Amino acid sequence: LITESKDVSEAIKILRQEPVLGFDTETRPTFKKGDQYSVSLLQLSTREEAFLFRLNYLGLPEELVSLLADPDILKVGVAILDDIRALQKLRKFDAEGFVELSSIGSDLGIVTCGLRNLAAIFFGVRISKKEQLTNWERPDLNSSQCLYAATDAWICLKMLDFLEREKVLPKKIIWKMPEPQPPKSTRRFKKKKRGQEN
Repeated sequence: LITESKDVSEAIKILRQEPVLGFDTETRPTFKKGDQYSVSLLQLSTREEAFLFRLNYLGLPEELVSLLADPDILKVGVAILDDIRALQKLRKFDAEGFVELSSIGSDLGIVTCGLRNLAAIFFGVRISKKEQLTNWERPDLNSSQCLYAATDAWICLKMLDFLEREKVLPKKIIWKMPEPQPPKSTRRFKKKKRGQEN
């Protein structure tokens, strides 16, 4: 669990030794209409250990931005577009080297491709969602929150390993950020009745 800036560099050094990392984020849930919180936690996992970066204390340091933009280190996750957009609100960066497991699941004919359903299909395990709606900005995350967050990132990496071992990975697995779409015009014109003056 990384809360202080002085610990970021050492964690990044370890993470950069791996070619593939599990990836996820957590954000404090909102229960009132109009409330919105920035992403609280970024999880990056190797096969042996997970690093939980408390972004509500750290912001998004340059070393993390560089890792997220590195095309040579794969970051594997589920529903990563929302995660990346949330991170880009903290600091602009080009997301490179990401793998979207839900797209691979869809290619394999799986209808519901959320993280928990994929884990159940591939490994026959049930991952609890109990901690999902807890406060990720509390001063001290408890052990259940840390385990939940670490598992979400770690299991993504294990699922990619499983798919590779089963030889069912498509040739192209690198996800690309969708191009921004031009805003749709919301202007409406009222149809004039016949004979109506300008």
